[in-house]
Amino acid sequence: MSRSSSSTNSISDQPFWIDQPAQFAQLIDALSKESVVAVDTESDSLYSYFEKVCLIQFSSAQADYLLDPLKVDVSGLAPFFANESIQKVFHAAEYDFLSLKRDYGFTFNNLFDTMIAARILGWTRYGLGNILEEYFGIKLDKRFQRYNWGRRPLSNKALNYARLDTHYLLPLREIQLAELTKQNRLREAKEAFEREAQVEPTPKIFDPDDFWRIKGAKELSSQQQAVLRELFILRDKIARKIDRPPFKVMTAPTLVRIAKEQPRHVSQLEQIKGVGDKLLKYNSADILRTIRDGQQAPRPHYQQANNQSPDERTLSRYETLRQWRNDLAAQRGVEPDVIMSNSSLMSIARHNPKSLAALTQMDILGNWQFETYGKTLLRVLRNAS
Repeated sequence: MSRSSSSTNSISDQPFWIDQPAQFAQLIDALSKESVVAVDTESDSLYSYFEKVCLIQFSSAQADYLLDPLKVDVSGLAPFFANESIQKVFHAAEYDFLSLKRDYGFTFNNLFDTMIAARILGWTRYGLGNILEEYFGIKLDKRFQRYNWGRRPLSNKALNYARLDTHYLLPLREIQLAELTKQNRLREAKEAFEREAQVEPTPKIFDPDDFWRIKGAKELSSQQQAVLRELFILRDKIARKIDRPPFKVMTAPTLVRIAKEQPRHVSQLEQIKGVGDKLLKYNSADILRTIRDGQQAPRPHYQQANNQSPDERTLSRYETLRQWRNDLAAQRGVEPDVIMSNSSLMSIARHNPKSLAALTQMDILGNWQFETYGKTLLRVLRNAS
């Protein structure tokens, strides 16, 4: 492994930059000897249609590592992430899990999420930037939240920023472990970590009728809606072809403006706000042809999602459960979803279990939640009936 050329004022040693198979093998060996490792990822969702993981950061007690998955086949990390003997520490891990599962099919065991821990502890500022500044005097450069991590080479400032995302997670974990233990919240936290690890990515499927989600679509005339739908389809085709996010091709407001004005010539198209020079140069003919196609296309009809609305009794039970949950959260000084999510409450309200056995069969509460809230939930339900 080679040390990166990046530098920071607060950290003396340089991180290891890993972009060769031999270096990756050394990393796997080093990580396998640790009992706890901090992890983070960076992706290119703002710059690519086909989003991908572009950087994986690791920190142990001995060193920081920056792994380039665009240069190295990182599938060999699967045993590390699945290893129950090594705790992996993330901050706000859900997006990382979804990305790593989507790209590599990894499974995760023995996790610690410092954001979840912060919320369970009732910390009012639980973003990583806020925590690092408060506990370690480190200020993150927010500009890198929108950085193109798919570019190469990565700048030294970008590498410094990426490194800081994991470097302080291990000492932060120690602070939170002590506080979770003091507050008798460690079991609650572990259960929340396990729930988070079960999230699964959903395939990216383009639905032409998603154009209805565009602000202003429902206020257009039926003919304009037909044009908007065709433009929406065209934008996705262009985005796929050049591997850019659709909004980087044309924003939603631009699509609506074109659907309203329906220019017939390039000179009219270039007057519309949001139509850039590159789009005019490479796609103006496609846009004008699509407008003509939309003018002749069948008129789309908006169909309300067929989600069965809960009846009045279910809504009454849900509101009673929600009030109980919110009151408890206020007493603890945490946000309501730390206690229980709205979707879990609605599921309980719909099924209206009459016994602990029935509540168990719903399989929506973890062991700690069931032991702590099970009897109370049944009592709240009886009072709501």
